[in-house]
Amino acid sequence: MDDREFIDILKKSGCSQNVINHILAVKDLSLKIADRVKIPLDRDLIRTGAFLHDIGRSRTHGIEHALVGAEIARKLGFDDRVIKIIERHIGAGISREEARELGLPEKDYLPQSPEEKIVAYADNLLNGDRVVSFEVSLEQFRQSLGNDHPAIERYIALHREIQEWMNHEE
Repeated sequence: MDDREFIDILKKSGCSQNVINHILAVKDLSLKIADRVKIPLDRDLIRTGAFLHDIGRSRTHGIEHALVGAEIARKLGFDDRVIKIIERHIGAGISREEARELGLPEKDYLPQSPEEKIVAYADNLLNGDRVVSFEVSLEQFRQSLGNDHPAIERYIALHREIQEWMNHEE
């Protein structure tokens, strides 16, 4: 699928232009990260997952947009690997316990594959369609969640893991 086809899907689903601009920025940053890491990964999966990660924002801007988006993508016929990127892109992931506390179906929404992790990471490095540093995004996490929230450590670990992939020698 080319970019225009993805944008058409997003528009037909009801995504606003601001959401589409954000999605395009996440797609671009995800692919830049993919180009820099030195581990095997599926670039097309990253591209598709990045394009669709916020399709649920066509219906809601709440935390459940990831689940709504996964359902939209499922109905559109996208495979399970794309669905997982959409479901698991919130923050640095959501644990089973946090999901229960947030009123989401009780399961882990933690990114597992490199592709899931790269899209989640890129999404966190954007304010709208503007890239910010890891330090700025971490501070935003701390301000919104509090210093002791488990997502803070998960985000730091995700950052370190991706930095390690960039420095990895075969």
